[in-house]
Amino acid sequence: MNKILPAVLIVLAAALVAAATIRSSALAPATTPEGAVQSLLGHVKNHDAPAAYRYVAKQSNTPFPDFLRDVFGQDSNLRTYSSLQVFNTRVLHEDDREASVRASLQWASAVGAVYDTRDMKVVREDTGWKVIWPVAVQPKVPPQVIPVNYLRWDIVTRGSDDDWGAQNVDAPRVRIISMNPVEKDGNFILLGEIENEDTVPGFVSVQATLIGKDGESIAQEESFDKISHILLPKEVSPFRIDFPNMSRDRVQSVHLQPNAMLVAASADPVIGVLHQALQKDSSGHAVLVGELLNQSGQTVNIPHVLATFYDNAGKVIWVSDGYVDQSLAPQTPVAFSIGVRDDLAAQVHTYRVTVNQYSRDRIQ
Repeated sequence: MNKILPAVLIVLAAALVAAATIRSSALAPATTPEGAVQSLLGHVKNHDAPAAYRYVAKQSNTPFPDFLRDVFGQDSNLRTYSSLQVFNTRVLHEDDREASVRASLQWASAVGAVYDTRDMKVVREDTGWKVIWPVAVQPKVPPQVIPVNYLRWDIVTRGSDDDWGAQNVDAPRVRIISMNPVEKDGNFILLGEIENEDTVPGFVSVQATLIGKDGESIAQEESFDKISHILLPKEVSPFRIDFPNMSRDRVQSVHLQPNAMLVAASADPVIGVLHQALQKDSSGHAVLVGELLNQSGQTVNIPHVLATFYDNAGKVIWVSDGYVDQSLAPQTPVAFSIGVRDDLAAQVHTYRVTVNQYSRDRIQ
């Protein structure tokens, strides 16, 4: 029985591969450029990689394993925990041999909806229209020794039976150093910064309570992921708290409550932010672009970028964030792009980018 089971599994796997190949070869060719993009994305949405790859142009020079990793993720990156939910396409240019099609994508992920826009080149081949799907070639980092000299803080607890969060030490001292209330699209939003004034790291959050004209509480929200939760000593993080469907004229005052708890933390991995620039994307919207460089020797599975935008008086006028769907391999730059409010782009005088990191073997 022990010998039969592996043989059955091998035969079953071979049958599944053969079935996928037959199904892929039986797909109808795309008769229009937009149809090719829609067919490819439709099969990605259905998690049918072989069928989706059927619509990738030969001149892409993209092997199937590379396409698979690019579309469905690798190294426990965010794409690994995502699935395509909605897509819309629009032809930008078309002639007899090639075309350009813009695809607006919405992915469901472990951190919520992720939006992406791609301008895809489509070419006519003998078997119909196909999509150029280039995959960025990852540079091969040579073997090297990266010294580990970062600061680290550990916590000695009273015992293994302690409740999580129960501590017999004082919480780190944190302070809100700025706050700016704004209203946008019918939502009341609080922007600001919080600083860890202590000599030990802390897990921080900000809770906001809105007080109405009658002196009663009318709404309460927290910063959630619009903040760097782990703050090392003297570090500053932006925060943003959104109150949906809340007009500013209903609010008499705001009560902010910074919370902090002592946690173990380290200053590694260090993620550098390179080549930052404000520019317009393909749709004409303002974005902040740049590159992230993991300067450690450990893979960062899910990077989270936070950007704080200031006016010429140094006041926080907006906070944006975005998750990068690629993992950060050591010493390998990865591009990022996060949105900026178009109506505020002209007022941005300076900005500051910070990066949260979530690693499979160590969550911080």
